[in-house]
Amino acid sequence: MIVVGSTVVASKVTSSGLPVFTATALRFAIAFPCFLFLMRVTGAPLPRLGKRDWLLLILQAGAGSVGYTTLLIAGMSLTSAADAGVIIGTLPIVSAAIAIVLLGERPQASLLLAVLLAGAGVLSIAVRADGANTGAQHSLLGNALIFAAIVCEGLFILLNKRLKTTIPPLALSTIMTGLGLALSIIPAVFEMPWQTPVTSKAVWAVVYYALVPTVAGFLLWYAGAAKVSGSEAALFTALAPVSAVVLAVVVLGEVVSSSQLTGIACVLLAIGGMALFGKREKSG
Repeated sequence: MIVVGSTVVASKVTSSGLPVFTATALRFAIAFPCFLFLMRVTGAPLPRLGKRDWLLLILQAGAGSVGYTTLLIAGMSLTSAADAGVIIGTLPIVSAAIAIVLLGERPQASLLLAVLLAGAGVLSIAVRADGANTGAQHSLLGNALIFAAIVCEGLFILLNKRLKTTIPPLALSTIMTGLGLALSIIPAVFEMPWQTPVTSKAVWAVVYYALVPTVAGFLLWYAGAAKVSGSEAALFTALAPVSAVVLAVVVLGEVVSSSQLTGIACVLLAIGGMALFGKREKSG
């Protein structure tokens, strides 16, 4: 989730120098061969999948791989990285809601309270007064695009629980990037990127996005998600806004307000509380 937070900064840089679908296709064009190489080196096979599982994987790739990336980059062209970091903090709440509605999970009361605390932390940041935002007339659209990306990411995370066949993380990551490339390449061609000015910073941001959040992030997430419930995985996504805001300051030089620091503290308290109560519930 820390590397997920870094996608906000990478997307901010990318949005200034590449069209959204072109950047998305480039991301997967770099990552897909990396996963194929890892599968060849490890000798990992692609499992046999039924039509239902393939449909779920296509939906997962369309929502999370392509939808999240394009909407995030588009939104980042209209809002700041710090503000986007705040918005992605709604991911644990959205993901938990999807887990309960679609997966039929019944989380413990302590887990629900922890998710609410994480949401309260995000809310304390989101409602801050921000008169210094000179792009306020565009912030509503930008924030809406970021939130739409979060909904896509929530579906991406939890649709994996609906698969009938257990797919190893490496194979699943390879499938996701391959499908993401297939779904984004045609829209990218229609953007005619060869007629668009491209900056080297944007290209390097996509390279980072492909190698770190995509290659490393897919492997880490799927390996971890297989060990916990969907609701617990949803809570740990609260780390994403923390890393996003910190990186917005360190990399982009943005200013963090006191309300943002309060929100981050609430998020960390929620995660610590979940871990503590989780141990007590298991021991009890």
